Amino acid sequence: MPGLPRLKESYDILVVGGGHAGLQAGLKSALLRQTAAVFDRGPKYARTYYAPRMENIPGFPGSVSGHALLDKQVAQVREAEEWVGYFSPSQVHEVRRTETGFDVGFDWLRQRLTARGRAVILAMGVVDRMLQLGGDIKPIFPWANFGIVDFCILCDGHEMGGKAVGVLGHDRFAALTALDLLHFGPTSVEILTHGEPFLGHEPEPARTELLAALEGHHVTIVESAITEFDGIREKRFGVKLADGTTRSYDKGFSALGWWDLHQEIPKSLGATFDEEGFVRVDEDGRVLDAAGQPIPGLYCAGDQKTGWNQVPEAWASAERSVIHAYAEYL
Repeated sequence: MPGLPRLKESYDILVVGGGHAGLQAGLKSALLRQTAAVFDRGPKYARTYYAPRMENIPGFPGSVSGHALLDKQVAQVREAEEWVGYFSPSQVHEVRRTETGFDVGFDWLRQRLTARGRAVILAMGVVDRMLQLGGDIKPIFPWANFGIVDFCILCDGHEMGGKAVGVLGHDRFAALTALDLLHFGPTSVEILTHGEPFLGHEPEPARTELLAALEGHHVTIVESAITEFDGIREKRFGVKLADGTTRSYDKGFSALGWWDLHQEIPKSLGATFDEEGFVRVDEDGRVLDAAGQPIPGLYCAGDQKTGWNQVPEAWASAERSVIHAYAEYL
């Protein structure tokens, strides 16, 4: 069984993040006989860690949980310990460019350490915004962990067929999510704004057009604040509202966007971001600067980069980044 990794004097590739993209980047590096260090805060920080089932993963008929899939990827990386150092739990606090590549400053085993490498792959992911009750995000966790509240229309939209759905959100993203969910044939869709004015910051005439589209598809809006969740035993998404009424849905769907896109480190390296705040990259995963040019040796893979937020896409973007680094810099 692999033990604790030893920090090498230098690496070919430094991978910041240990979710699906970061782990695949580490594994691909090993397969190409390139040394790599993967810095992982821990599997529980991956977006899929609490996902009870994912049905879009090749090779897993039925489904696989996010936790189980991460465990398998970690095991693969640990088996490649000759080439890959898997530092977990670790916390990266800085990435700096040097004359020969990059330095990554990280905390591990109560030590502040520096790893040196020729190329860096940023794979820090993003964090979903969770609905708060009384300033706390924990009340919604059981419903999310049991898959009663979903977050990704491309991952879970197909499960909405024949079900009553409550969409959490109050802005344009919530309106468009509600309309997109209709494609999958729910019996009803209702938007819960949690006390926020619906489309309050949307300019005209876009606001009027969205309201008309929602009304035309019988999507209703509830603006009363949520005070409590209910229905977990019945595997339903129940909500109690400040106006004294209650609602109950087969499924909840979060359209609250992102809480943290982990921009600090890429910004310090000269990265630019798209309109939603994701790191801009080219087709090989190279991070782009303000002039639209690739930053030498710097890549971004997985949810953190602009594009689709899917596990297979995370794997593919990690593969592209490592292959390009191997061919171009190593």
